[in-house]
Amino acid sequence: MSLHTARSWLPKPGAAVWSWLLALAMLVLLVLSLAPSSLALPTTGWDKANHALGFAVLGLLGQWAWPGRTAVVLTALLAYGGLIELLQSFTPDRSTEAVDLLADWVGLLFGAGMAFLLDRLRPTGQEAQ
Repeated sequence: MSLHTARSWLPKPGAAVWSWLLALAMLVLLVLSLAPSSLALPTTGWDKANHALGFAVLGLLGQWAWPGRTAVVLTALLAYGGLIELLQSFTPDRSTEAVDLLADWVGLLFGAGMAFLLDRLRPTGQEAQ
């Protein structure tokens, strides 16, 4: 199976499924970010990598949910990261750190870049048949 064949089953950017997956990923990220740190949560082992990985997923899904609106989507998702940081300040065992937003931004850029690269590799026209 070629790389083109493997990706040909994916819905095209702009399909409603990407918006639903983005909303689900945002909800999961919110729950993980606000859950008590005493719970055994999935982790990369480094808080900043957790932020970057979570927001890379959001960046990729955001690009596919609303293609062509990169600046608006990434700005809105970074604001979402800011909201999570604000909400964490109200939890007893979580802390708010400005550098977390930097990790979120790096993740968003990486995810959007991956979406762009995957779109460039997507079969088009007769290649998809």
